[in-house]
Amino acid sequence: MSTAAEFAKTPEPPYYAVIFTSLRTNGDEGYAAMSERMGELAKGMPGYLGIESVRSADGLGITVSYWESEEAIAGWKVHVEHRGAQERGKAQWYQHYELRIARVERAYSGPR
Repeated sequence: MSTAAEFAKTPEPPYYAVIFTSLRTNGDEGYAAMSERMGELAKGMPGYLGIESVRSADGLGITVSYWESEEAIAGWKVHVEHRGAQERGKAQWYQHYELRIARVERAYSGPR
């Protein structure tokens, strides 16, 4: 069961969400280690706000990272180590993926 501690702590909107939905290939092939490294690296990027990520047993995953601005997202996209991970993902780890960028206008939490 998930806990509130696993939710990203985001500020009052507006801010941005990068929604990465993917279907993995079979086997790890270094994916877990790279995923952990990218998470740590992203935390040090200017404008990074947090991340939430889940993956089902059949390989479908959704990762949402939160950013202060479109400029912060662009900086992360072109980071040299992240670029290497992106290329390896296309070549080895993903059967298919979709990436969407959205501006968060409103945010709510509950039940309290």
